[in-house]
Amino acid sequence: MDDILMIEAVCVGQCVNCIVIIYKPVRRMVHAASFRKVRTMKGNATSKRAAFTLVEIMIVVAIIGLLAAIAIPNFVRARATSQANACINNLNKIENASDEFALETGKKTGDDVTYPGDLTPYIKLNATSSIPPCPASGTYTCDKIGKLPRCSLSTTVTPAHQLQ
Repeated sequence: MDDILMIEAVCVGQCVNCIVIIYKPVRRMVHAASFRKVRTMKGNATSKRAAFTLVEIMIVVAIIGLLAAIAIPNFVRARATSQANACINNLNKIENASDEFALETGKKTGDDVTYPGDLTPYIKLNATSSIPPCPASGTYTCDKIGKLPRCSLSTTVTPAHQLQ
């Protein structure tokens, strides 16, 4: 009975009794989500607007292709540079091992060296117990004391695999 407000009115002077009933509905708080239209996958005209158009998809694919065209040559160049740096590092190790071998065995500049047999004890070996190879599949040569070791890829690739 919270919805109904009753008022009694009595008029003085004449005997009139009157009862007025006023109906006042109570407002309830309703969540805004209950007013939203429930959308389903089928039968809803607005679901067609939620998809991407062919032009939008083509633009995204074109942008991705452009970014790939810019990035891939940089990745290839970075790989070649890192292989050259690793090869030059290995050549430095071979040169240092050659110098150490010459000091311990009393060899002088220009004497012959058997690579890798003579130098293996003076170089830190890799996991397969061998001298680290060129990462770009080149081969190393070191034939004389005091002469810089060489990689077979020293002049065929860019950047060059050679000591300065």
